[in-house]
Amino acid sequence: MMAGEDAPEAELIARAQADPVAFGALYERYVSRIYNYVYHRVGNHHEAEDLTARTFYRALSHIERYVDYGAPFSAWLYRIAHNLVANWYRDREKRQTIALDDASLFATPHQTMQEQAEAQERAESLRRAVRRLSPERQQLLILKFSEGLSNAEIGAIMGRSEGAIKSLYHRTLLALQEELQKEQ
Repeated sequence: MMAGEDAPEAELIARAQADPVAFGALYERYVSRIYNYVYHRVGNHHEAEDLTARTFYRALSHIERYVDYGAPFSAWLYRIAHNLVANWYRDREKRQTIALDDASLFATPHQTMQEQAEAQERAESLRRAVRRLSPERQQLLILKFSEGLSNAEIGAIMGRSEGAIKSLYHRTLLALQEELQKEQ
């Protein structure tokens, strides 16, 4: 653990703004969360590592201009990561996908082969349905379920009010339900 990792976020930011070497504590604090977010957006470990590195490089390059507007520092990092992922997809002209856990992780030791196969098919059906959602809705689901963030935290990341996130979440679940019905 780097010195100062347990220091308050505002103190770490102030140190990093004065001395780029101090940015390492912020990196250590947030790298796993940002990597997980990026990985779930691109579904590829190599690309996720590259985009995570670029996220922190960009954050370090612009740390002196960071201003605390009341949102957590992680919201700023998530926005940088989101923009890089969006550019990555735009550059490659690919359809955006989300890599959810392998279906085998849903299996329990007591499941029969048929139950495991059915669970795997349900998981694949969910993956296909999520992939058909808009990038904004995919982002919401990742932040909500993969990162476990609150509506307020998601709102700070996505630049929306908590109420707007609640509404988007409700509409996203309805859209996901419609997509899943198409799978049947």
